[in-house]
Amino acid sequence: MAEPTVPAPQADPNADLDVLILGGGVVGNTIAFHLTERGVRPTVIDRGFPLSGTSGSTQAWIWVHTKTPGFYGELSLASADLYRDTLAPRLPGIEYTRTGGLSLLFSRDELARAERLRDAQRPYGIDIEVVGREGVRRLEPHLSPEVAGATFSPHDGNVNPFQLVRRLLAAAQAQGAAYRFYERVVSLRERRGGERRFEVRTDRGLLRARRLVLAAGLWTPELAAPLGVEIPVRPVRGQILVSEPLPPVLGHTLNFMRQMANGEILFGYSQEEAGRDRRSTWDVLSATAGLGIRVLPLLRGVRLVRAFSGLRPMPRDGLPIVGEVPGHPGLFVAVMHSGYTLAPLIGTVMAELLVQGHTSIPIEGLSLARFEGG
Repeated sequence: MAEPTVPAPQADPNADLDVLILGGGVVGNTIAFHLTERGVRPTVIDRGFPLSGTSGSTQAWIWVHTKTPGFYGELSLASADLYRDTLAPRLPGIEYTRTGGLSLLFSRDELARAERLRDAQRPYGIDIEVVGREGVRRLEPHLSPEVAGATFSPHDGNVNPFQLVRRLLAAAQAQGAAYRFYERVVSLRERRGGERRFEVRTDRGLLRARRLVLAAGLWTPELAAPLGVEIPVRPVRGQILVSEPLPPVLGHTLNFMRQMANGEILFGYSQEEAGRDRRSTWDVLSATAGLGIRVLPLLRGVRLVRAFSGLRPMPRDGLPIVGEVPGHPGLFVAVMHSGYTLAPLIGTVMAELLVQGHTSIPIEGLSLARFEGG
């Protein structure tokens, strides 16, 4: 597969575009890829380069079984199945692995809550088994005896985020998508009357688009504001530690830890209200290291090779915001904190919506309209 390139701006920067996507992370790229699979050739603009933002600062779990409410878990399961059945075969090399997932528990009270989760998720087709201390050790022999149990589900897994975005981008480019990197949006205007057009002025010139997709993660609210549209999304920081490569010691994806194909172990799942501050902090990294050793004692003495942090775009209610913006025909939004899990599903339904005007599954519950009236 051809490597993604950084093309020069189009010869006519004022040309009318059919579909313009703002944001070149995993969400913007999955939409572009699925559109090109249906014969549409979108243009994608990104203020930096793909993977320089949230999409490059992640453990990239494909996580299903603890996603609540149930319909959210059901969507996550559908997306995980699309990875297995469609996307991974179509894009070899993304290192998608359905390892099964363990959400660790440390007390008897947590075990009782886990049983309620198991029962609540069953009607949505999500298989969960509650296992005790001995069951956890059978599944993962290297875990500490302090782990009292876990919920286990076969649906969970992980993917290589760098390979996934790179291959989505390359495939979309090969099928006619145009990319414009390191290009900042300066202003955005919606023209009404006749055939509607969105005018997007960047630091390289003016573009007009018949349809506009806002998929810029944390920057989506800022882009939508000039159109009189409020997108209730805030940044939530997460910090992660990376170990030196180790022999295989983890067979499953844990709720805060995974082992990469190269042997590195990634661990950490902090949720911090820190604005747009992406700096790593000693207090959180120290606590993360302590928890890692508590869960996986063999990490004691293992060298750490990297620490990084990322900012999740977190909608007000935690659920994805997807679909056409009410009252603004031709304006679409796709923003969420679970972009890697949902990438195949979001790409599919957004392409359906843009090409045929409706989706194969109901997504009304994800509409921005749910926030109307506060």
